[in-house]
Amino acid sequence: MIKIHRFEIENVKRVKAVCCQPSETGLTIIGGKNGQGKTSVLDAIAWALGGKKFEPSASHREGSVSDPKLHVELSNGIIVERTGKNSTLKVLDPTGKKSGQKLLDSFVEQFALDLPRFMNASPAEKCKTLLQIVGVGDELMKLDREEAGLYSRRTEIGRLADQKKKYASEMQFFPDIPKEPVSAAELIRQQQEILKKNAENQRKREQVDAIQKRMDEAVEKRAQLKEQIAELEKSISLLGADLSDAKKSAIDLHDESTEELEKNIADVDALNQKIRMNLDREKAEDDANGLFWEYDKLTDSIEDIRKAKKALLDNANLPLPGLSVENGELVYNKQKWDCMSGSEQLKVAVAIVRKLNPECGFVLMDKLEQMDPETLKEFGAL
Repeated sequence: MIKIHRFEIENVKRVKAVCCQPSETGLTIIGGKNGQGKTSVLDAIAWALGGKKFEPSASHREGSVSDPKLHVELSNGIIVERTGKNSTLKVLDPTGKKSGQKLLDSFVEQFALDLPRFMNASPAEKCKTLLQIVGVGDELMKLDREEAGLYSRRTEIGRLADQKKKYASEMQFFPDIPKEPVSAAELIRQQQEILKKNAENQRKREQVDAIQKRMDEAVEKRAQLKEQIAELEKSISLLGADLSDAKKSAIDLHDESTEELEKNIADVDALNQKIRMNLDREKAEDDANGLFWEYDKLTDSIEDIRKAKKALLDNANLPLPGLSVENGELVYNKQKWDCMSGSEQLKVAVAIVRKLNPECGFVLMDKLEQMDPETLKEFGAL
């Protein structure tokens, strides 16, 4: 882990001249009154190690006739110097493997030089940085997309189910009527069958009267025509048998009423309308129940994804105890970024930045005065 061993700064922003050898462990605190150049020292170190993109817009100390001069010695033996109006860079590497800014970029994390850049990033960008560090970013993003898709689908299913349920509850329902629409033609056919049967019954009744009349005529004729008595007796015997059969058949005859069918025929349209309304209501309720079932299945799928995400993060090598990710945002001790205190935000940011490049053993920080002594001590142990 490479740390800053010593630095010298001249004529940068508010600083006339500063020489410092930071502590090898913990924090090195640069103190002073407002406007005396504390931030200028941090900006100068960032400029020395980070290059032109970190150079202050007004880097030259006002009133100075000498150009800025930056000298930084690192724990790995590398010496960095920037001098002159053009900020000429000189990097002395004991190994001689690399030179210039390329060498510095290999172990200096950019966020370590510009911590506010990380702290001011959006929640999604902070979260993405952390997840990429611990190596679960791509997999977690995939799970997030699946969860978002299922959640959207479940929301739509729930909305449709509620609509169907409300639609079914508002529809009129008619109990004690047939399940299927009634055919008027079938009712008419049944009516015609009954009328046909009744007509046959009437014919048989009339037949009884006719036979009776013929029998009476035969008996009267027998009295008048004794010579034909034998033939008439035979006729009487035959007619008597027919009469007996006809009477027996007529006794069991029963005329059926068509009144109910006639009423049903007259009311068939209204009845069928009620039946269709009942069927529509039943279908709406079935649709609602099916949608509620699908809603529950989607809920189960969402819970499975959330468990997978939690397991993924539980097994990840996160840079700070109590740090996690929920719904695409950083969470520290169950608090989202905007609910963390200023000192907690600094702790989280530094831990993540240190994790980004373990070779970079330092972080430049401003505004440490917002930490109380106890928090500052705890922070220095990170």
